Amino acid sequence: MTELLPSTQRTLLARVARAQRDGRVPSLVAGVVRDGALVWHAGRGALPDGAAEDDVQYRIGSISKTVCAVTVLRLRDEGLLDLDDPLDRHLPGTPLGDRTLGQLLSHLAGAGSESPGRWWERTPGGTLEELGLGDADRVLPAARRFHYSNLGFGLLGEVVARLRGRAWADVARDEVLLPLGMTRTSTRPQQPAAAGRAVHPWADLVLSEPEHDAGVMAAAGQLWCTAADLARLGALLLGDTGDVLSPATVEEMTLPAGVDPTSPVWAGYGLGVQVLRLERPEGGGTTTLVGHGGSMPGFLAGLWVDREEGAGALAMGNTTSGMDSGLAAGLLNDLRVAEPRIVAPWTPQPCPVDPELLGPWFWGPSPYALRSVGGGLLHLGGLGRPGRASRFRPGPDGTWVGLDGYFAGETLRIARDHLWLATFVFTRTPYDPAAPVPGGVSDEGWTTS
Repeated sequence: MTELLPSTQRTLLARVARAQRDGRVPSLVAGVVRDGALVWHAGRGALPDGAAEDDVQYRIGSISKTVCAVTVLRLRDEGLLDLDDPLDRHLPGTPLGDRTLGQLLSHLAGAGSESPGRWWERTPGGTLEELGLGDADRVLPAARRFHYSNLGFGLLGEVVARLRGRAWADVARDEVLLPLGMTRTSTRPQQPAAAGRAVHPWADLVLSEPEHDAGVMAAAGQLWCTAADLARLGALLLGDTGDVLSPATVEEMTLPAGVDPTSPVWAGYGLGVQVLRLERPEGGGTTTLVGHGGSMPGFLAGLWVDREEGAGALAMGNTTSGMDSGLAAGLLNDLRVAEPRIVAPWTPQPCPVDPELLGPWFWGPSPYALRSVGGGLLHLGGLGRPGRASRFRPGPDGTWVGLDGYFAGETLRIARDHLWLATFVFTRTPYDPAAPVPGGVSDEGWTTS
């Protein structure tokens, strides 16, 4: 673990100090993750006496949804469910039974934003049956648009509980938190822990916020966490999965499925994680951040990672409103500017196919290039001009399967004289008459008229 430069640490501390003062946050802790570890952290305000800054628990609200998604995807990877399964298959009797688990994970199921009854974030919760779900909790058609739903994640937590035969919180603890070393993450506060506070909008006064067991809604926002533990969750999103999930499944989580049209910046949602594309303040393009924000009465939190930079940042405060929601992103920008990532040196790598098959190919007259991109993957994309592009992983029987981009999930077959992909045929020369081009190639060939 490489310690940050003193000048970098001062820059980060200055940002955190301003956020605590300007946001009037009773207490705030923040940290930076790099190389899979919490390399810097700081606390401001009234922290519990004698407590280490990185060991104070705060409620992390909807960051709990990321943990919930991990529990669901573990079941999927074990073959106990499929993301295309309707909810009814695992949790019969709800008004959302025809919506799929994948739609619930990505907030595309049209489920109500909140559970029925009293405000679940400030009142004790009960069982699924006690929620009394009805037709009013199905507010939009399935897959019509992104609609953030706490209720949806409460239902996902119940799916996990029924398939495992025990409470979602116990499954999350035993299968995710403890294997990752997150020993100070729990559903109820364990001292030292910050007390939830609301800050008066017009006076420097505070009010205590309630704390309780959310019952069936726990998976939507119940967890308490320390900076040290939240950093470990950030490391998982950066690829250090600790065998809790495969790296390929984490990659799947981070691919946007829906887009939030209400966000002031480009904001998508994958499987239990938010995806933001932000303009770099210093210019030079955009940055993609993956993570989640969180709020509960008395608390605000954020965890964001830049997978390209291999870094993450977190912030947690005990206030209902006011804390800068861009604090973690700002810390990441400060780190990138002050200490740019030094990438690993290039070294030769085995090629997953015969190198003679790589290089230029043509989709009709449009030039493409097939490349080996490391990690046993191939990339097909436009050559010298924009074009449909995807990475491909090895599939069964010598085929390749699209990982992302336009051809995600599609099968690529490679022959000596052509590529076959989603009915398209790519040839070594434009419309090669010797290749099986759909519709054939004119006998006249290329002419001047």
